[in-house]
Parts: sequence; structure tokens; C-alpha cells
Amino acid sequence: MAVTGKKQWYESLFENYSQKYDNENFTRGTQGECDFIEKEINFNKTFKILDVGCGTGRHAIELAKRGYHITGIDLSESQLAWAREKAKKENLTIDFQLHDARNLPFQNEFDLAVMLCEGGFPLMETDEMNFEVLRNVTKSLKHHSKFIFTTLNGLFPLYHSVEEFCAATSEDGNATYRSNNFDLMTFRDHNITEIEDDYGHKKVLDCNERYYVPSEITWLLKTLGFSKIDIYGAKLGAFSRNDKLSTEDFEMLVIAEK
Repeated sequence: MAVTGKKQWYESLFENYSQKYDNENFTRGTQGECDFIEKEINFNKTFKILDVGCGTGRHAIELAKRGYHITGIDLSESQLAWAREKAKKENLTIDFQLHDARNLPFQNEFDLAVMLCEGGFPLMETDEMNFEVLRNVTKSLKHHSKFIFTTLNGLFPLYHSVEEFCAATSEDGNATYRSNNFDLMTFRDHNITEIEDDYGHKKVLDCNERYYVPSEITWLLKTLGFSKIDIYGAKLGAFSRNDKLSTEDFEMLVIAEK
């Protein structure tokens, strides 16, 4: 269910921003990222997979094409509608559901959860809300299961300008980010994000995202009962256990096991 009251920036951002979203440069690593996921679960087609913050369904659709049983959840009705349309064109049966990741209805149902490309976790307005995302994903997983996700690397903005990085990796027609201000006390980057939605309407949003350092992620996951937690650098479309996390990585790849 969507949060009541005034819409948060991430709710407004993803309204009618589906086809344009699929053209963003950061969505081009789907094939390689799904290759990595398959290897992590030893190509076990019996696995039930939960895709958290599935958006337009790019990972869910690719994994379904490969024979996996997928449930995709997201907070955006318009992105889910586009995901369902794409799946229908591919003659795929995928269970796309509208849910807030802080309040999931599942209990011990899935063998694997994936949450890629900031699929909800670091976007929430408080640390407590971000933790609720992790907690709800955890309760959705079976006792022996795996959780693979990416999140923003808090080591990166200590050494680099987030605004310069975003500008360097963006292309014409992509979202733009300006007036970035990284807060050392909260590890939140505040910025002005500008996009053009699928109807050609321009949106200017006051956004902020939480960056995490590896020790925080490890502690949060340990409190939730994960016994093995590995963290690496997250390269677009080329996830690998060989990539040691560094200050050059904008995102980190987290692989946790219960």
C-alpha cells in the first residue's frame, strides 16, 4: 500500500516515468546482472524469487525468460503497469504486486530476494524506514535463503563529487542532478533532480538518498539474522565477487545468506 498523506519525492519521481526510465543509462546492465544472480543460486529453477522495487520489471522479466518463478513488488502503479505490459508482450507470467517494501505481506515464502538499482532501501526519508525495508524483505525469506542487493556506497562521496559523477555518467534525455550537498552527519546526499516524464512533462524534485558504509550494512544484516554477509563493488552489468569494494565504487553489491 502507498504511504498516505503528502507524496515523497520517490513517489512523485516514478509517476508516469516508465518508458523514459527504461532509457536511462543505469538500466543497461540487466543481462549481466541476471547472469550473476543465476550463478549465485546455482541455476536452480525451483527457487522462488522476490524482486523488491522491481520498477519496470527489467530483472523480473529477464529472470522469468530464463525459467524462474518471480514475484515483483513496487510502490509505483505506473511502473508496474508498464512492467505488466512488457511481460504480456513476452508471453510471460509474472506476479507483479503493488506494495510498500516497508510493509510486505509475505512470510518465509522466498528462496531469494533481489533489490537492485536502489530498489527502495536507501530512498526512505529516515534510517528507521530504510531498516524496515530490510526487515520486511528478511521476513519474506525462507530460513535458508539469500538476499542480493545494491546500495549507495558511503565511501564514494568522501572522496568524490556525487554531482560530477552523475553528470559524467548521464546522457541526453536522462535525469539530471544538481546542487548536490552531502551531509557528513547523516550520510545523505541532498540534490535537485530533474526529469521529463513519459508525457513530456518536466519534474523538478528535491531529493535525498542515504549512503551507507560497509560496516553499517553488515551490522544491520547481522541484527536481522544473516550469518554470512559479503560486500563488493557493484559494476553496472558486471557484478563479480572479484571486485573488492573501494572508494571508486558508486554502489556496493551485498550478498547475504541466512
